[in-house]
Amino acid sequence: MAKQPKNAISPRRDEDYAQWYQEVVKAADMAENSPVRGCMNIKPWGYALWENIVDVLDRRFKATGVKNAYFPVFIPLRFLEKEAEHVEGFAKECAVVTHHRLEKGENGGLVPAGPLTEPYVVRPTSETIIGEAFSRWVGSYRDLPVLVNQWANVVRWEMRTRIFLRTSEFLWQEGHTAHASEAEARERTLQMLDLYEEVAREHLAMPVLKGEKSELERFPGAVNTYCIEAMMQDRKALQAGTSHFLGRNFAKASDIRFQTEKGVEQFAWTTSWGVSTRLVGGLIMTHADDDGMAMPPRVAPAHVVIMPIAKDPEKRAAVMEYAESLRAELCAQTYHGRNVVVEMDDRNVGGRAWDWIKKGIPLRVEVGPRDMEDNAVFAGRRDTPGHKKESIPRGRFVADIAATLDSIQDAMYQNALSFLREHTRDLDDKDAFYAFFTPNNADKPEIHGGFARSGWCGSSACEEKIKEDLAVTIRLIPFDQPKDPGPCVACGRPAGKRVVFAKAY
Repeated sequence: MAKQPKNAISPRRDEDYAQWYQEVVKAADMAENSPVRGCMNIKPWGYALWENIVDVLDRRFKATGVKNAYFPVFIPLRFLEKEAEHVEGFAKECAVVTHHRLEKGENGGLVPAGPLTEPYVVRPTSETIIGEAFSRWVGSYRDLPVLVNQWANVVRWEMRTRIFLRTSEFLWQEGHTAHASEAEARERTLQMLDLYEEVAREHLAMPVLKGEKSELERFPGAVNTYCIEAMMQDRKALQAGTSHFLGRNFAKASDIRFQTEKGVEQFAWTTSWGVSTRLVGGLIMTHADDDGMAMPPRVAPAHVVIMPIAKDPEKRAAVMEYAESLRAELCAQTYHGRNVVVEMDDRNVGGRAWDWIKKGIPLRVEVGPRDMEDNAVFAGRRDTPGHKKESIPRGRFVADIAATLDSIQDAMYQNALSFLREHTRDLDDKDAFYAFFTPNNADKPEIHGGFARSGWCGSSACEEKIKEDLAVTIRLIPFDQPKDPGPCVACGRPAGKRVVFAKAY
């Protein structure tokens, strides 16, 4: 077997975190940069992970009464102009289509031909075009609530891109609902936030904080924006999901009206909520290590890889038969609603095990002539330090497969939770706060900070001052607030809230 370096990924996390991330994506064969500026090709291993996340979310959405639909990728510019704050918030990120058809130019190349009668914005988000549909679908209180979700792609013309975390085109879901009452709309907004938190915790093994965004960080046009925030291994925050109470702002802009039971015409109350392929980037930065990716079993593209080992050609057929029968037994087992997924790697090459370690598969199994004689498997867990393997009786390994995968899942979550707690501080002193977010190691300036729970007076000026000085933002205002939030960490006045500050992606 080919000899591997001490760490499969170079540079290490503590040497160059940004480059480490790119190398993990590459080594795990999850995605690559596309020839289209700022876009990515998601490769089968990475897309299978996204599909599993989609499946988990989709089943939960539908259990709450949401139905899937689809709306155009092109949005008339006049639709966005109806909601001034919304269009202003997205203006710098919009890609606009102004022409149709191509024809040969004077130099023989292709050039745009006819101008469109009106410009179309390539979908940055769909509140406005879905609002137009709702205005036609809703006429009476009997038509409400409307609960739809679409799985789609989105284009936001980002200047600085990074695979999965921030790309000009990405995949996501966006849920949109319309309701007869404010209370019902607010309940739906928080229900979907709770759903995101549960999926992050139970399936992605990603601990998150939950709360409300400040006014400066709020979704353009929303009354309230709620979010879940995760801590990455460089101690920066990643916004992992958002849910927006839109009030009647978009209903008024799109003319979504209904007749009440008493015959009074009113505007509907609307919500929107979404997560994206950014979750894949979040998984990488939460769980990967200096040897590559580590997949939480409940969303992993595959659970087990079997690697037959038979140096003697005369024994290869018997070893392969043993391996195939083992695969059949494992695939017959179920794990969290789906059959155990098994990869068979019968390549006669060195370094197979390291390939799968870097891809993050939860369990690696080697079987050879000795294992056949002992009716055993030689198995290793991805979460085991040093990637040690042990001989396990075949019957026990198969019977315990679900429990073993859950053990890996739980260990990954507890490891991430410990990291979050270790790098979260309660800071009231301004000097200590500034020191917390200031690099103190010239050799490794990218590894510092974390989450600071500190008082905030509610002033946008204080919020902007901290952002200007430290590139630190209010990530969320937790729902649970202390009786005495202490002083504002920026100005020293009494704080109205205790909030979570962090640097963020």
